[in-house]
Amino acid sequence: MKVHPMPKKRNNITIQYYINNNTTGSNNINHHRRDPSSGGSHKKLRRLPHIFSRVLELPFRSDADVSVEENPDCFRFVAETDNIGEVRAHTIEIHPGVTKIVIRPNGYLELSSLDDLELDMWRFRLPESTRPELASAVLTDGELIVTVPKGDEVEEEGNDSNGDFRGGMGNNNNNNNNARLVLVQ
Repeated sequence: MKVHPMPKKRNNITIQYYINNNTTGSNNINHHRRDPSSGGSHKKLRRLPHIFSRVLELPFRSDADVSVEENPDCFRFVAETDNIGEVRAHTIEIHPGVTKIVIRPNGYLELSSLDDLELDMWRFRLPESTRPELASAVLTDGELIVTVPKGDEVEEEGNDSNGDFRGGMGNNNNNNNNARLVLVQ
């Protein structure tokens, strides 16, 4: 049994307040607190982001043992599982700018029913350099292997790449062979 420590309580919320310096007189009472370290009379409420823009969700409980490997060209997730049949990676855009990769058995993708909503799922926050639309999942010898490729950031900045995803095949050939990755569904 795994025991996880309690997270430290963080005070990340700042309360908005105003100081009214124009009022004078004994009947006017200032009910607002002033933080001496603020330096100003107005502070805005600061909120941390509560959702991530790219998330991978595997069909396991949150305490499952999943091996996460990061290579220069991809992330690879490996987990032992029962024979659940063929699997597929589904890319779902939850909200504009928020993408979720869901791994499910072939033919099983029912996200519309709130009764099937499972909160205790294994999730991993993916960095912005990943390409969720090119994620793949395969079941081999009782192991689920999910691969999420990374984008080539150098070519994206404008080395005449025309928006193609090049390289990443692991052959380390740097001679302009212009290999292309073709996604077939």
